[in-house]
Amino acid sequence: MSQLIYLQGYPDSIQKQAQTLIERGKLSGYLRKRYPDCHNIRSEKALYNYCMTLKNHYLKKSPPLSKVSWDKHIHAVRDALGTHTFISRVQGSKLKAKHEIRVAHIFRHSPEAFLQMILVHELAHFREKSHNKAFYQLCCHMLPDYHQLELDMRLFLTQQEMGDSPWS
Repeated sequence: MSQLIYLQGYPDSIQKQAQTLIERGKLSGYLRKRYPDCHNIRSEKALYNYCMTLKNHYLKKSPPLSKVSWDKHIHAVRDALGTHTFISRVQGSKLKAKHEIRVAHIFRHSPEAFLQMILVHELAHFREKSHNKAFYQLCCHMLPDYHQLELDMRLFLTQQEMGDSPWS
């Protein structure tokens, strides 16, 4: 199970199911059946608008979002799938805050559900900085099947590492 680096935190039963899908050559088919289409959000402006729609629907009172962008430098294993940056700057006698979200470039050619899961995760950091129970409750409030999407997204990343992507 050395190729299951994205599933290391999951129980052995789930890892064995994933390994079986890989060995039988059915991982791609499983993902393709569950998520048949790739999203068409390619530009950073479209990504920003998509993210703002989610933010305005679920987090109306949260601070404004300065930037949402694709980032080619984020590596899914070493870093993260996306990042939320909070920058405070002094401007005169006031303290200005700036929020930015960067999404790993690999999700430019992925099912919309995976992109939505990443954005929901990063938006949840507006309210909860750490990955605690309240954080995951907020994620599930915004996206009820958040945990299943996270598992499937990790299977997608495993598939990408194997050099197989039906959505590219």
